[in-house]
Amino acid sequence: MPALQRDEAQTRARLIDVHRYAVELDLTHGEERFGSRTVIQFTARAAGDTFVELKPVELRSATLDGHPLDPEALDDNRLPLTGLTPGDHELRLDATMRYSRTGEGMHRFTDPADGEAYVYTQLFMDDVQRVFAAFDQPDLKAVFELTVTAPEGWSVLANGITEHLGQGRWKAAPTPLISTYLVAVAAGPWHSVRTEHAGLPFGIHCRRSLAPHLDADAEELLDLTRRCFDRYHEIFEEPYPFDSYDQAFVPEFNAGAMENPGLVTFRDEFVFRSAVTDTERQTRGMVISHEMAHMWFGDLVTLQWWDDIWLNESFAEYMGYQVLAEATRFTDTWTDFAVARKGWGYDADQRPSTHPVAPAPEDVPDTASALLNFDGISYAKGASALRQLVAWMGNKDFLTGINDHFARHRFGNATLADFIDSLARATDRDVHAWAARWLRTTGVDTLTPEVREGADGHWSLTVHQAGSADGTRPHHLTVGLYDHDPHTPGRLLPRAPLSWDLPHTGDHSATGGRPALLLLNDQDLTYAKVRLDPRSWDTALAALSGLPDPLTRAVVWNAARDMVRDGELPPTAYLDAARAHLPHETDLAIVQGVLAFARTQIADRYLTAQERHTALTTLTALSRDILRRTEGPENGAATGLRLVAVRALISSATTPEGIQDWLDDGSVPGGPHLDPELRWRILGRLATLGATTPALIDAELTRDPSATGREGAARCHAALPDPAAKQAAWDALFTTDETGGKPVLSNYLFTATATGFWAPEHHDLLRPYVARYFADVPALAAARGPALAAAAGRDAFPAVVVEEDTLRLGESCLADGDPTPALRRKLIDQLDDLRRALAVRAAATGSGA
Repeated sequence: MPALQRDEAQTRARLIDVHRYAVELDLTHGEERFGSRTVIQFTARAAGDTFVELKPVELRSATLDGHPLDPEALDDNRLPLTGLTPGDHELRLDATMRYSRTGEGMHRFTDPADGEAYVYTQLFMDDVQRVFAAFDQPDLKAVFELTVTAPEGWSVLANGITEHLGQGRWKAAPTPLISTYLVAVAAGPWHSVRTEHAGLPFGIHCRRSLAPHLDADAEELLDLTRRCFDRYHEIFEEPYPFDSYDQAFVPEFNAGAMENPGLVTFRDEFVFRSAVTDTERQTRGMVISHEMAHMWFGDLVTLQWWDDIWLNESFAEYMGYQVLAEATRFTDTWTDFAVARKGWGYDADQRPSTHPVAPAPEDVPDTASALLNFDGISYAKGASALRQLVAWMGNKDFLTGINDHFARHRFGNATLADFIDSLARATDRDVHAWAARWLRTTGVDTLTPEVREGADGHWSLTVHQAGSADGTRPHHLTVGLYDHDPHTPGRLLPRAPLSWDLPHTGDHSATGGRPALLLLNDQDLTYAKVRLDPRSWDTALAALSGLPDPLTRAVVWNAARDMVRDGELPPTAYLDAARAHLPHETDLAIVQGVLAFARTQIADRYLTAQERHTALTTLTALSRDILRRTEGPENGAATGLRLVAVRALISSATTPEGIQDWLDDGSVPGGPHLDPELRWRILGRLATLGATTPALIDAELTRDPSATGREGAARCHAALPDPAAKQAAWDALFTTDETGGKPVLSNYLFTATATGFWAPEHHDLLRPYVARYFADVPALAAARGPALAAAAGRDAFPAVVVEEDTLRLGESCLADGDPTPALRRKLIDQLDDLRRALAVRAAATGSGA
C-alpha cells in the first residue's frame, strides 16, 4: 500500500473541497467481514484528476456523478478519479471490508468470558480506508453522517448522539467539520452508565463482562470527567464543540486512548478488575484529561499535515497533567510525569532516530514517516518544552495565545507557524526565537554545577551547559538549596531557591556557607539532564528520602538514572540508593518508577548474569523492607505501597519459595488478598523459574477465563523453560496467516506471548532464537502491518540477550533484511539501547565506555 505523500495531499487539497460523507456500515455479515457504503459530496475547484482511498476485500461498485467507475481500476488502496470538471460532484462506493485483529481499522473482539462480540474503529493516520472510502488527509475536513446496521441486542456509539431506528439500524447525528481520522464507531452489547452535565449527555461504556468493575468506579470516572470538563471551560473561551461526550473502554486497544470527538476510546485495562495503586488511578485520570484537551487541540483545530503532530500530542500531554492537578484530588501529577514519562523523552532524544519536536516539512514526506514520530519526543519532550514555555512567558499569556489560536482556526486546520504567531501576539517575549531553539532542534542539554567555596563562608555557583550537535537551548529554571536539619538526622531543610536563566545568568555569589545539597532544575520546570556536584551527591546518597518535596526527590532520582545510563554511576550504586531510601519513600510514583528502572533496566540489561542474581536478591530484600514498614492497620498510602512491594517481590523472586505459598494461600500475610492480576503475576514468575506446569496454567485459565486471563495464560506458557514450550510460542508469534490451521495471534496475545518468551533466566535456551528473530521478523512485519510490526520490534526483540552478536545480527537485518518503516524504527531504537547496555557494562567493569 503506497503511503500518501505530502505533495500529493497538497495537490488534492488545492483541487477539491470535501463537504459531506454519508457512510452506511453493515455489521451483520459474520465474524470476518462487514459491508461499507459511502457517498461523498465534494467540489472541484478546477478541472483535474485525483483519487479516493479504500482498502476493501471487494469493491462491488463505484459511481461518480451517476456514471460507473471500473472497480478493477482500484490500484492497491487508490481508486482514480479522472477528468473532474469544476463544480459539485457525488461519489458513491459499495464495498466489503475485513475486520481487524490488530487494533487498526475496524477491530473485532470476542470476549472469552461470555462469547459476546464487540467492534470499534481506530482510524488514525490512514486506517479509515480499512472501514470506508475517503479522501484521507487531515486538512480535508467534512461533515460525517453515519448509519450502522448491527446485530439485535447491540448498541452503537459514534461521534454524535445515536438513535436506534429499529431492526438493528442506528443513525448518528451529523458531526461538525472533522478530519477523516477522527471518525469513530463502537458497536456491541455495551454496558453503559449515562448521565448529563452542562446540558450535554455524558456516558461511559465497557464490555458486559467488565460491568461490575466499571460500576464500582463509575462515580470516580464521571467526577474526573466533569471536573476536567469544567476546568477546560474556565481556561478556554471556546465552548466544547460537540453534542455529547462518551468514553468507551474497548478491548485490545493499541494506544492508551484516542481522541475521537464525542467518543473517546480507551484501552479497557483502565476498567480495573484488580487492585491498583492511587498513582495508577491518577494515570487513568491524566489520560481522561489528556483526551479531553484534544477536543479543542486536535479536533476543533487540527494539524494541516502530520509534521505538526506535536501540536496535538504535546499540548494534550501538558494540559492533561496540568488540568488534572488543578481540578481534581490528584495534585502531584508532575511528580508522576517526571518519574514515569520524562525519561521516555530523554531516552528517545539520545537515540539515532531522534527528531525535532516539530520536524521540518521535508522530514515528514508521507504518512509512513509521520507514524514513526509518535514517541517520547512528540509526547514527553514536547510537553516538557511547553511547561518550560509557560514558566518562561507566564501562564496568563500562554492561555491568551491558546485562545487566540482556537478563535482563528476553529473547525479548521493550523500549522506550527499559526500557533507560534498566536502566542507571539499574547506576549512581548520572542516566542519565534524560543520555538526555533526548542522545537526545531534535537538532543537534550546537560547542566552541571560548579560550586566554589571561599573563606568566611563565601561560596559561588557557575552552571555549565553542554548540548547536542544542534547546540544548546535557553532555560528558565530553579536552583534548590538545602541544608541538613540540625534537629532531625537525615532530613533536609530548604533555603530560598535561586531563579536561574541560561545562558544569561552569570556566576552567583553568596555568604552564609554553601548548602549541603544544591539541585539544578528543582521543581523540574525545564527539560535537561542535570548533574550534582560531589558534595551534593554525597548528601543525596545519605539523605535523599529526607528532601521535603516529592518532585525534588524525583529530579534527584532522574539524575541518578541518567548517570547510570551514561556510564557515570555504577548500576549497583543506584540499587544501593534504592535499598537505602525507598523503604522511607512516601510517594507511590517514585517507588514505582525507581523499582521499574531497577528491575527492568538495571537487573535485566545493565548487569551480567552473575550480578543479576545479587540485584534480584537486593530488590527482594527491599520489597520485604517496604512490606514490613506497611504492616498494621491499613490506610490508602500503606495499601498502595504494599501492592507495589508485592509486585516487585514477585517479579524479583529467584526461588519459588514464598510466592508459591502466597498462591496456595490466596493471600499475602498482612494483605493483600490475591486478585486475578496478582495470581497471574505469581504464576508467570513460577513459570519462568520452572516451578509450574502447563496443566496448572490451564487450571488457572479455567478459574479466570477472561480476556486478561487468556493473555496471562499465553504469557505463562511462553515463559516455561522448556524447548517445546519455546518452540510453540515462537510458532504462534510468527504465524502470519491461518492457511496452516494455526490461528493468527491478536495484538494483545502477541504481546503477552512475546513478553513471556524472552526471560533472562533462559539465556542459553533462548540464544538460538536471536538469529531466528532477525531472520523471521521482517516477513512478519510486512504481512501483519504497522501495529504488529511495532509490537514485534518492541516486545519480541531479544533485548535481554545483551551481547555483541545480537548487535551484529541486528545491524545486518537493518542493512539487508528490508524491514518495514515501523519495524526499522523499532530496531534502530532497540539496537541503540543495546549498545548503551553494553557500554554501561563495560564502564562498570572498568573495560571502557
